[in-house]
Amino acid sequence: MHPPGTLILHDLTTARPRPSRGFGMDVWHWLGRGFLALGGWRIAGDWPDDAKAVVTAGPHTSNWDGIWMIAAAAKWRIRLRYMGKKSLTQGPFGALVRWTGCIPIDRSRSNDVVGTMRAAFAAEAGLILVVPPEGTRDRVLKWKSGFYHIAVGAGVPITFAVMDYAKKTVSLPATLWPSGDYAADLAIIQGFYAEATAKYPENFVLTGN
Repeated sequence: MHPPGTLILHDLTTARPRPSRGFGMDVWHWLGRGFLALGGWRIAGDWPDDAKAVVTAGPHTSNWDGIWMIAAAAKWRIRLRYMGKKSLTQGPFGALVRWTGCIPIDRSRSNDVVGTMRAAFAAEAGLILVVPPEGTRDRVLKWKSGFYHIAVGAGVPITFAVMDYAKKTVSLPATLWPSGDYAADLAIIQGFYAEATAKYPENFVLTGN
């Protein structure tokens, strides 16, 4: 754990996956590696050692963003978790949806999402939560702040995952231990996405907080 406001820059000349954690994760690793190779994509940077983190995945302008992010995480031997509607985890396919990494969020009423996720982080020894900060594939003029407040509430770092379609690269340029000053930290975070090329560049806007 690092003091609030600590920014850790990652070496993007290496791309070492995490150590093997069993046959199942190794199969996942090779599937991700093969899928990236077929698409001509690569990863850059070693995945941080933090057992718990919020990962900002962007730019997010297409459903393909999630596919490349999942494949990249597989190559890094990382199981990503994500937030989804509670209804998705119910019914005959509920168990399967949970298996994919979905953390159910009750959106049927006013709900403390930050509190729910803080409890989820506290309940598990390891949790890597991926969040697209734009919150939608459509053009937005302001990032949603939920990812930041979740990280602050859970006391975990924020790792930046940058998807660049021009370079066909998913990179991990830095990790930030949030300071509590959202505006200042957002400027730092967005700076690492400023040069990235989205699949649909016209839908990716950085306008501060």
